[in-house]
Amino acid sequence: MKCYVAFAATVLIVLVATNVWNPFPDMWGWVGRTQPMSEPDVAWQQRIGGTPKTVTITDTAVVVEERLAVEARSLASGVQIWRRKADWAAVAGDGPGAVVAIGQLLVKGYEVLDPATGAVRRRDSQAVAVWSYRDALLDVRCSGPTDCLLTAWAPRGSTPLWTAPVPGIGFVLFADNPELRGTRPLTTRQVATQAGGPEPMPPMLGFPVDGRVHVLDTALGRFVQQLEPGQHERISVVGGRVLHTVATSDDGTCYFTVEAYDPANGQRVWRRVGINLRTANGAGCPHRDNPTGTDNVLVGVTPERLEVVLDAYDGRTLWTGAERETLLAVDDRRALVRSADNKTIKGYELGVPGPRWTRPAEPETSAGLARYAAVLVERKANRIIALDPRTGRELINLHSSAKVLALGPGGMVIGEGREIGYVRFGTVAVPPGRPRPGGTGPPPGGGVPDPGDGVPGPGPGDGEPGPCGGPKEPRCPSAVPGRG
Repeated sequence: MKCYVAFAATVLIVLVATNVWNPFPDMWGWVGRTQPMSEPDVAWQQRIGGTPKTVTITDTAVVVEERLAVEARSLASGVQIWRRKADWAAVAGDGPGAVVAIGQLLVKGYEVLDPATGAVRRRDSQAVAVWSYRDALLDVRCSGPTDCLLTAWAPRGSTPLWTAPVPGIGFVLFADNPELRGTRPLTTRQVATQAGGPEPMPPMLGFPVDGRVHVLDTALGRFVQQLEPGQHERISVVGGRVLHTVATSDDGTCYFTVEAYDPANGQRVWRRVGINLRTANGAGCPHRDNPTGTDNVLVGVTPERLEVVLDAYDGRTLWTGAERETLLAVDDRRALVRSADNKTIKGYELGVPGPRWTRPAEPETSAGLARYAAVLVERKANRIIALDPRTGRELINLHSSAKVLALGPGGMVIGEGREIGYVRFGTVAVPPGRPRPGGTGPPPGGGVPDPGDGVPGPGPGDGEPGPCGGPKEPRCPSAVPGRG
C-alpha cells in the first residue's frame, strides 16, 4: 500500500510540475467557494486579488488598496474597472473630484489616477511622502538631508497651491499618510478607521522632525512655529491649537495638565488640570501616543474617572459621561455612548444636553462613526446596523460577521477575507420574533430626509451649508444692512 501511495504521489507531482494536469486550483475553489456574506444578501459580492488594507467609496467606484496592488470596482456592479501594482495607495478629494495616489515603497515619486478609469492625471518623480485629504493632497520632496519642500495640490490640480520649506522630513516620513502629531481615532476593530473616506485638511498640522514639532498653517502655506517638547511633555496640533500635555508621576499615579496655545502669537488660550487624554501610560508616565479624538475634539478622562469630550479650540466641555457610561465613538459633531447598564446605545450631538436618540442594544455592542452613518456591531449576534447619526433611524440591518470597510452616501462596503460586498441603504431585515429597535428621541430640525427614502440626507459637515452660531457651528456672519 505504501508503494502504491508513493507512486501515485510521484505521478501527481510530475503532472503538476509539467502543467499537464493540476487539480489543486479546482479543489481550492471548491473548498473556498463564495458564500453570501450577509442576510439579507448584499447588492453585489466579489473576490479580490488580496486582503484589503483600505477601501474607499468615490463617486462611481470602490477603490481597494491591497498589499501589492490597488484596484477599482464599479460601485453599481462590483465589476473590476482597473488594477495596478502598487505598495501603497491613498484617496484624496471627494465625489467626482476624487483621485487615487499610488506609489512604491522606498521609491521616490507617485502617480495620481482617476478612480473611474485608472487614467494617469499627474506624475511626480521626487516626492517621498504623501498626505491625502478631502480638499487637498500634500507631498514632500528632499534635495538634501536638511533641505525639503512641502507642496500642496488641489486633488485634481496640476499647479501647486503653495510650497513651504521644511527640514529633513523625508528621512523619517515616507509612503502615504505618515503619522503626524494630531489625534488618534476612537473606533472599533469591526469598523475601518478610514471608513468615511478622507477628512478635510486641518487648519494646522504638526510635523515631527528630529525631536521637534514643526507647526504648519495650511491656509497660509507656511510653518509658524518650531517647538521642542519637555521631558514629560507631549506636543500635539489639534483644532488649530498647539496642545502641551504634561504627565508627571507622583504617589504611584500620573498627574496631567493640558494647555492649548494659539500658534499665531504663542499665547495660551485654555488650560485644564487633571484631564487624562490617554497619551501616557506605564511606570514614569511616558508619552507614547497622540491624544484620543478627532480633528477638532479631544476625548479624555476626568479625575473622577468620567469620560469627557472637549473642544480643542477653546477647551469647552462638549459632553461628560455618567458613572460607568462608555464613550464608543466620536467625531467633530456627534458621540455614541453605551449606557451604564450595558443595554442601550445613545446618540448625542456635541454641546447639546441630552441624547438625540436612544435604542436598545446587545451587551458589549461596539460602534463607529463615519461621515454618512453611525455603525453598531453586535458581536454575539453577528449583526451590523447602520443608523442615521442624527435621528437613529435604521439604514441597514444585516446578519453578518464581516467588517465594515467603507461608507458612502448610498451604502457601505463590507468585507471578510478576500471577499467584499456592497450593501445599499434601506437594506433592513429583522429576524422573526424580534422587534425592530428604532431610535427614540426628538428628531433634529431641518434637513431630515423622508423616512421612506432609505438614505440619510445631507447635513452640516456633509458638504452642505449648515446652521451657524451653535456650540460646534461656525460663527455667523455679521448682519448686512438690507439683508436681515
